[in-house]
Amino acid sequence: SLTDPSYRGQILVFTQPLIGNYGIPSAARDEHGLLRHFESPNLQAAGVVVADVAEQYSHWTAVKSLGEWCAEEGVPAVSGVDTRAIVTHLREQGSSLARITIGEEYDADQDEAFTDPEQINLVQKVSTKAPFHVSSATSSSHVAVIDCGVKENILRSLVGRGASVTCFPYDYPIHKVAHHFDGVFISNGPGDPTHCQDTVYHLQRLMETSQIPIMGICLGHQLLALASGARTIKLKYGNRAHNIPALDLTTGRCHITSQNHGYAVDTSTLPSDWKEYFVNLNDSSNEGIIHKSRPIFGTQFHPEARGGPLDSSYLFDTYLESVGRYKRSQGVLRPMREERPSPLLVDLLAKERVGVVPTTGMENLLRMGNAGEEAARAA
Repeated sequence: SLTDPSYRGQILVFTQPLIGNYGIPSAARDEHGLLRHFESPNLQAAGVVVADVAEQYSHWTAVKSLGEWCAEEGVPAVSGVDTRAIVTHLREQGSSLARITIGEEYDADQDEAFTDPEQINLVQKVSTKAPFHVSSATSSSHVAVIDCGVKENILRSLVGRGASVTCFPYDYPIHKVAHHFDGVFISNGPGDPTHCQDTVYHLQRLMETSQIPIMGICLGHQLLALASGARTIKLKYGNRAHNIPALDLTTGRCHITSQNHGYAVDTSTLPSDWKEYFVNLNDSSNEGIIHKSRPIFGTQFHPEARGGPLDSSYLFDTYLESVGRYKRSQGVLRPMREERPSPLLVDLLAKERVGVVPTTGMENLLRMGNAGEEAARAA
């Protein structure tokens, strides 16, 4: 969670009594060049609050303590806090502005200085500033990923299934280059989806001009809905846990899902050629949408959750099956189309996200929200 770009600008409050006893693992990379233990290169949270921190860690993968890591990343961390009391408060009040300050006296003037971080385009802060490429050794397709704060395990879930990926900045005009790819994927990310108007416009143009398969996760799901003409709504509490039941309305099967979101799609505003795909069995909020006749769908939850649950990981297979069908159809229509990504493209592009500034130095004006494990959020 601490390295997930979706948590950018949020204070994470851990309700587990003891945190840090496993320490922090190394930044080792796997066979795809992706970070093995982290979801991004840096600590994304703007603050960490725990009840009790373990200063001595013990785990075979650990190379430093939680306190050392936070200090290196410039992220404030506080212990000795009744975190469950904070979560209880947030369950009653909903999302609240919050700040970590030094000193014992309350200063009412500081409250007046609070600004709502939901007015900030957090996606702009976490998205790559230039395209980068991740190759698959068994590449059978080439997918364009719109990086709104993509998690490493989303890339791993695609590359591990034989798809090479090229990641683009969140506001890149993807409709202008989609014909070079077999599929388009819209990633997770932080904040209010309505800040990404350029992304929404480019997706609208993409769906108007191409039959390419599209999949979105979390924020990507919301952006897909906005591009279809639907609206999103702000939830009072949001859904943040690893055990939330979501019902597949096409099969009647229930999946246990991992979630982290404060916004949801208003399904009453979906156009007639779209339908609800998944529904949350706790609060009946939307968990997915799907086009009635085209290979386009999105999920609010995270099928790539690491380390689980894995109930819905099959959705990557579903998506890549549609990508394969589209590629074969394009091979018939365009027989000279390249089967694999251009070697020149692979050589020229960076192999990891470009120009993303760490969370260090971000404003300490934060919005606190509720969760089971992670309880404070800014977006």
